[in-house]
Amino acid sequence: MKKFFEEFKAFAMRGNVIDMAIGVVIGSAFGKITTSMVNDIFMPLLGILTGGVNFGGLFYALDGNTYASIEAAAEAGVGTLNYGVFIQNIVDFLLIALCMFLVVKFMNKMHKKPEEAPAEPAKEPRLCPFCKSEIADDATRCPHCTSVLDK
Repeated sequence: MKKFFEEFKAFAMRGNVIDMAIGVVIGSAFGKITTSMVNDIFMPLLGILTGGVNFGGLFYALDGNTYASIEAAAEAGVGTLNYGVFIQNIVDFLLIALCMFLVVKFMNKMHKKPEEAPAEPAKEPRLCPFCKSEIADDATRCPHCTSVLDK
């Protein structure tokens, strides 16, 4: 049993497991921020642009009658096709995706890219004085024409 706990401790304390746990916690907190941004900022603006339409309240009663709300239809025991909730979820998804895109774009802009070191100029290749083929710097004979080379 002691060996089991030692193996578990080694697994749990591995760097990538801890990094993943931190990522999940931060992701959860970030999810609350984006949800709040969508529900508290973008959806009211979208409501103004659409003339106050509440997508979540759009539905079709399956018995063909008209009801004031989804709740009224449910009290009457009628099934409803809640297409407004579906539209609301699509709008939520698109707005959350937009928020995520903007945040990632902002974070990438804030992250400075390391300056690349200037590349050293390429060394001139050593050429055989007889056949003019490229040869290794430490070669004593040309691999192409087999001439003996000076050092």
